[in-house]
Amino acid sequence: MGFMGYRRPDGSAGVRNHVLVISSVSCANGVVNTIGREVPEVKAVTHTEGCGRGPADVGISMRTLVGLGKNPNVGALLVVGLGCEFIKAPAVAAAVAATGKPVEHMVIQERGGSQKTAREGIEISKKLVAHVAAQKREECNWDKLSIGLECGGSDAMSGVTANPVVGATADWLVGQGGSVILSETTEMAGTAQILARRACSMEVGEKVSTLIISHEKKVHELLGPLAALAISPGNMDGGLSTIREKSLGCIIKGGTTPITEVIEYGAAPTKKGLIIMDTPGSDIFSMTGEAAAGCQVIIFTTGRGTPVGFPILPVIKVATNRKLFEAMNDDMDLNAGRVIEGASIKAVSGELNELLTRVVNGEKSKAEINRQDVLSIFTVGPAF
Repeated sequence: MGFMGYRRPDGSAGVRNHVLVISSVSCANGVVNTIGREVPEVKAVTHTEGCGRGPADVGISMRTLVGLGKNPNVGALLVVGLGCEFIKAPAVAAAVAATGKPVEHMVIQERGGSQKTAREGIEISKKLVAHVAAQKREECNWDKLSIGLECGGSDAMSGVTANPVVGATADWLVGQGGSVILSETTEMAGTAQILARRACSMEVGEKVSTLIISHEKKVHELLGPLAALAISPGNMDGGLSTIREKSLGCIIKGGTTPITEVIEYGAAPTKKGLIIMDTPGSDIFSMTGEAAAGCQVIIFTTGRGTPVGFPILPVIKVATNRKLFEAMNDDMDLNAGRVIEGASIKAVSGELNELLTRVVNGEKSKAEINRQDVLSIFTVGPAF
């Protein structure tokens, strides 16, 4: 028994069935927002990229935008461009159309301006909404599911309660043939040897070590003797003292299975199982990369509390302690603080598995209910 999902022509399966309207460049954001206001059934997504960046950033942004369009939770796509930008709307649309899903694009400079483009975009969006509404859920195997792992606002209990609980769920899904993406390279500092030993091959182990050690080197170059303290004030207030302490707790989210692959930000995996993605520690950048890689759900642990979600994915929030769970009950989905009250990690992970199953079958997470839709594309260089 698997889950009921939306089968896509490329063989993937979505747990949601969104019409995504997205800009290819920030200059088109106004038109995208207008379409979103007039057709609230769509997910209207804007960002700050698409032009005025170096080649590396353009490549990252293009890969991310295409990945978001290809995400199995997207049933249909409309890309809105300006016309003179680096990242062209027709190019994004063509790359996503290769999946077989319905894809349209519009270029403001070719359609007679923003008002005409918005009016036409509204009509196109309505047709796409009608198309996806006719799709029905079908039974899918767990090997069609990929989840992203995230933590933000960590505290001293993160590595004791929530992260081990999520790690057990990660092991369960990998055991069912599914995939798990562990991100946030910043929060792997000091764990190169630990994670490299878990690699499925020497080659993958070397990639893990190189990724983490090169990041540590950058941090030391920037911060010098303060590198070990590269954590947020909120983490410190929550009882964490160093980045290494935080990292040891963070990597437990990935469970215990072998690491099968190391991938770039926003890149689509080629393997199943536990995968490491190179992302910054920022929650929003990291979630965007995981969504672009094809994750249909994100499980997000927090000890201090954060409401953020993502436009096209359900984000399940796991609180590390009861105080947070009760204080932010309209944002938290599961109380892992029960582990320090006597419940076993196995028992609470079983509850998370059941919650995950309900969510992938259609139950909304708190972040979805609250429409906490946040997205930001990671870039590496200065604008010009």
